Amino acid sequence: MKKFNTDAEKFSLVRREAIYTGLALVGLIIFWLIAGFGTASSEIKIFHLPLWAVLGTVGVWLVAIVISAILSKILFKDADLGGDDDD
Repeated sequence: MKKFNTDAEKFSLVRREAIYTGLALVGLIIFWLIAGFGTASSEIKIFHLPLWAVLGTVGVWLVAIVISAILSKILFKDADLGGDDDD
């Protein structure tokens, strides 16, 4: 775990992670639009459900899980942000 010396370093980390989270949300919304509305004219069925229904629901959840895993494993850093400890 990294310890920060200044508040500026802490705020920089929090800001960077918030920006990446916002970009991930925008990416997920774009995927939802393409998967749900972009495949509406397709005749493909999965378990007797239209492709748009599967991709627009279950597909979005799966993509969100993958994005969350990538963010937590690669981009987010475990850091001591300070504050009051209850120990």
